[in-house]
Order: sequence, then structure tokens, then C-alpha cells
Amino acid sequence: MKYKVLFNKREALKFTQFSNKGYALFSCLGKVVLVGVLSVPTLTYAKADGVSTDTDKVDSTTWKTNREVVLDGVEVTGSRAPLTLGQAARMVVVLDRDQIAQAPVQSVNDLLKYAVGVDVRQRAPLGAQTDISIRGGTSEQITILLNGINICDPQTGHNAFDLPVDISDIERIEVLEGPAGRVFGTSSLLGAINVVTKMPKQTSADVHAEGGSFGYLSSGARGNWLYGKWNNQVSGSYARSDGYSRSKDGRLNAGFEGSKLFYQGQYEDDALRVSWHAGVRMKGWGSSTSYATPKWKADNQFEHTDKIYTAIQAETKQGTFHFHPSIYWNQSRDRYEGYHGQPDLMKYNYNRSNVCGVNLNSYFDWVGGRTAFGAEFRNEDLVSGNLGEPLHTPVHIHGTDRDYTLGLNRTNMSFHLEHNILLRQFTLSAGFIAVKNTWNEMPFKVYPGLDMSYRLGNHWKVYASYNSSLRMPSFTELYYSVGGHKADKYLKPEELHAVEGGVKYLSRVVTASASVFHHHSRNMIDWILDTSVTDPVWESVNHTKVNTMGVETACDIHFHELWPSQQFLQSFRIAYTYLNEDKKAGEHIQSQYSLEYLRHKLTASLQLHLISYLDMGINYRFQDRVGSYTNLEGETKNYSPYGITDIRLSWNHPRYTLYVEGNNLFDKTYVDYGLVPQPGFWVSVGVTIRL
Repeated sequence: MKYKVLFNKREALKFTQFSNKGYALFSCLGKVVLVGVLSVPTLTYAKADGVSTDTDKVDSTTWKTNREVVLDGVEVTGSRAPLTLGQAARMVVVLDRDQIAQAPVQSVNDLLKYAVGVDVRQRAPLGAQTDISIRGGTSEQITILLNGINICDPQTGHNAFDLPVDISDIERIEVLEGPAGRVFGTSSLLGAINVVTKMPKQTSADVHAEGGSFGYLSSGARGNWLYGKWNNQVSGSYARSDGYSRSKDGRLNAGFEGSKLFYQGQYEDDALRVSWHAGVRMKGWGSSTSYATPKWKADNQFEHTDKIYTAIQAETKQGTFHFHPSIYWNQSRDRYEGYHGQPDLMKYNYNRSNVCGVNLNSYFDWVGGRTAFGAEFRNEDLVSGNLGEPLHTPVHIHGTDRDYTLGLNRTNMSFHLEHNILLRQFTLSAGFIAVKNTWNEMPFKVYPGLDMSYRLGNHWKVYASYNSSLRMPSFTELYYSVGGHKADKYLKPEELHAVEGGVKYLSRVVTASASVFHHHSRNMIDWILDTSVTDPVWESVNHTKVNTMGVETACDIHFHELWPSQQFLQSFRIAYTYLNEDKKAGEHIQSQYSLEYLRHKLTASLQLHLISYLDMGINYRFQDRVGSYTNLEGETKNYSPYGITDIRLSWNHPRYTLYVEGNNLFDKTYVDYGLVPQPGFWVSVGVTIRL
């Protein structure tokens, strides 16, 4: 299965029931199929092919008590191996446009806190810098996609969410949980997150502005122009904050300032669809004590990043074979200051990475089902002041009197094959990816996967899967040996094998799911600190084996379906994840990432309609993290559990929206990383005007 971006749409056929023939679905392959209708709850479990808001909605009268089969009300779109949502066997969280608008958040990073299988560890709020991981992994172990294009930075996963789009530009976010090697290749060890931008099917525009605590200000605008077969859109935004903490000398040390500019376009006719985007993200932020140690107590660190994203994709719409090629180029520039504005105390670290890739996905239908195949070429190049091997010819660092003297280049090649058997109640999807990387002379290795699902009656579905994946070490893990760190350039790639089984229940009133999964991984990469030695440093190492057991459950209740006569109660959701890893560090060993995981995470949300256009959303999350940290005084501390309540009150008029948001409502003191305390209660207000 593969994520499918919003612009891959087909002419829709609408069905209210299926025939009893096991092969009936095959006659629909290659077309969009809408089956029934469902309201999509907050953080809906669905397939990554996505839910489009542009298709016609099926009226609720199509629900019949004597219907033969009730399937998820979604569409089938062209992808590596497209399936209906009712048949999908993978656990995917889909956050649609309405859910994004209802959440009391200011960034994608904050929004993902409410996905129960996702661990969001902030070094600063409001999207300044965040590490995001899935199911007990690290921020390096997931693939980040923008409109289906891989935008992972091989230098480090810390800045992976420097997106060029504002949260108001996003149509939906798809979170695939578990290894996805046969779909996304070498960085999707534990899952993937796909950010899909919106492009309205009519000419439109909107502007927004908000401000709040800690000197926070943000503004942005978006507009698109639809002319015949062409659609073009431009958006831009700016945000800044003074920060919420101060260094020992009294200076603010957690502020940020940044801007975004994004352009996307599309051409579509009866035979072809072509889409493209280009974006820029510029940001600087105070890193406070983000990378400090008891030995190095710097509390005024700073970082600046510039990122460029470009891509073009196409899809054929006619013929036996369907082709979906894409080509992309992304560039990242990073400047890290150990002491903000004081290069004489510590030289600034400069890095520049360029990533280019070509991807071909294709599929065809035949009597045996649907077969998908393709290949990808991806080159990752880094020049740096402190990462990599010596360059034959130094490269000048623009705007400075210094040169990049180190660097590294590696190429990844992969080939995939997948086949799907689709019967009336049973789906089988099997395939593999073969991967070769030029780094460390890695040979071709094959990573298989298998997904199965079976529908029981009108409401129940059981599923099971086995998948495997790998991840190449980041350049930072291989070469970062400054500031109390010691890297190992001979690190091995991480590998993971996972099995999962679960059950889903789907009705108009209740949507529920439960799953159990087991991950067996080897050569997991982490930074560890041995506090028993006199001069401890953080070292990058391969753990031999790590086994993870997990349980994930979720339940949504749609009150407007249960009691249509009332409008006050809209929906309620509760979700819970439990993880246990059997790899434990030694008595004096501290882990920075892979062994610091959320053992318990619970999220809950309640949506209320008060009066007229006035709505209120209340969100709660509880987290209990395994692990410990050493504070700047050299004391070892265990992470403490905490619960955070957020609230949003909004006046949702068709032409405008006014809102006020309160985060950390009860002013809890907590940390995601031990040396970086998070802000207490803070409030923001804003307005969006639709032109």
C-alpha cells in the first residue's frame, strides 16, 4: 500500500452494495469507488490513500438496514497498489482538514501530539524544533513526505519537520504506523508521515493572523487560481516569538523567527495529470540547553536552517499500464551556534545537504488481481565543517570566510514488486523491496511484507501483517564528534521485522479498533552516556537487539448520529498505547533516544457545539516515559509522567473564523527532553478570513 496525494483523483462511481460474486470488485479496478458514507472522527483509522474532500458526498439515505456489506466510505485512487479503505490491513491515522481546524495547535508538530502512536518530543514549542517518532522509535526512523515526496534530511532527523507549508495550507496528514520498507525504502523503519496540501477546485483565497503569550505573532495568506485545466496556488506565512525561558545572564534563549513560501500547480486532462511544487523554509531559533551536558553547560545555543523543496509528478490515466513517475530535489542548510553570536567561544557548525531522486511507480490489472512494480534512485550529498570525510577540494561557505572541508556522498537504489488479490471479504497484499546503498559497499538486500484482512459481516474486520524494513545511519550519527559527542563512522544499518494483528469495528455511531504488535530489531542506533566514567561523552552505538511489544486501542463515539435531535454533543474520542522494550541499558548507561520511549500514552478529545456558530474542543493527553537524564548539576533524574489539557473556543462563520486557544491549561511543569523545560500555560487568539 502507498500513500496517495490529493491531486491523484479519478472520476467517481458510487455504490451502495456489492454483488455476492467474489470477483465483483475487479470490474471496478482503475476507477474511483465510493462505498457508503461515514463521518470521519478525529484521528480516524483509515488507509493512507486518503479521504478526499473534493468528491461528491453520498447522502445518508444510502445507508440501508438490509445492505449486504458496509465498507469505509472512501475512494480508490491510483498508487503503487491502490485498495479501498474497507479492505486495507495496515493501521494508518488520517487527520483531515476539519480535524486540523478544530485542534488547539499552531504547527504540524503540535498537531501530531494527539496521534496516540506518535511520540512528539519538543525542544521548543510552536514548531521551532521537534523530534517525532512512531511506536517507540526515534526521529531518524520514519519517512517524512510532502505530497508523497520523500523530504527526509540525511544529515539529521532533528530538523525533518521544517516544512515550507503553514498548517492552514494542509488538506490532511496521514500517519502509517509500523515498518513500510517495501513502500518507502531506506528511512521508513517504523512508519511514515505524509503531509498533503490542499488545492481547492475553484478560485479562492484566505488570510489569517494570530498572536499570544511569549510575544508570539503569526500571519499568512493563500490564494489559488483555477483556469480550465490549470490550477496554481501560492501561500506564504511569517511567525516569531520571544521565547519562554532565559539564560543565566538574563537573556531570552528560546525565541524563534521564521518564514515560509510555497507554490504548487497542477495540469489535468483526460489522459494525463501533472503536479508540481516548490517551497522555501527559513527559520532561526534559540536552542537554549538543547544539546548541553553536565560538562558543557551552554544555555544560549542557537540554530538557523534554510530549506528548499522542489518536485514534479505525473500520472497516466488511460491504457492497460498506469505510470506515476516523479523527480525531486531538496536542499538543507544548517548553522549551529554553541554560543549564540559568539563564534570566538565555539566555531559555528555549518552543513549543506542536497538530495535528488527519481521515482517510478506503475501498476496494471489482470485476471489475477492488481500488480504494482517500480524503482527509485536517490542521491544524498553533504558538505560540512564537521561531518564526513576530507574533501579533495574545499567548498566555500556563502556569506562567511570559511570553507566546507568535509563531506559524504551516497546513493540508494531500490526496486519493488507487489501483488494484490481482492476478494469480496478477503484481501491479500504481498511484495518486497530490494535495496542497495553505495555507503559502506552495502550489497542488495531484500525486505518482504505481507498484509491480510478479512471482513466479518457488516461492521467487523480482522487483519494481520508481517513487514520488514531498514534504515541507513544519518550523517550526524556517523561523524558528529564535537561538543561532548563521539560518533562511529562504521555503524551498521538498522533492520526491523514486525508482526501485527488487530480488529476494527465500524458503524455510524461507534468506530473502534484494537491491535497488538511485536517488533524485532537489530543494530538499533542510539547515543548513550556512561556516567560511571570520569569524563563521559555521548557515543553513537548499535544496540545488538531490541524487542518491542505494543498494544494500541481507540474508540470514537459520534453523538450527532446517536442523538440527531441534539447538537450540543458532537463527538468524543479516546485512544491508548502501551509499549514495552526488553533492551535495557546498564546501571550507569543513559540513552538519548531509542531506549527513552513512551510506555503509556493516552489521548482524549471532546467536541461540543455551544450556540449558533460557537464551538469548543477540549483535548487531553497523558504520557509516561521510560528513561532518565542528567541535569546540569550532574544529578540523575527519571522522567516523570504528566497530563496536559488544551482547549479551543471558535466562532465558525462561513466567511470567517475567530478563535482563542489555551495550551497547558493547568500550568503543568514537564519536560520532553530532560534539559529543556517546556512552557507553562499560554494563550493565543486568531482570525481567519475566507475571501
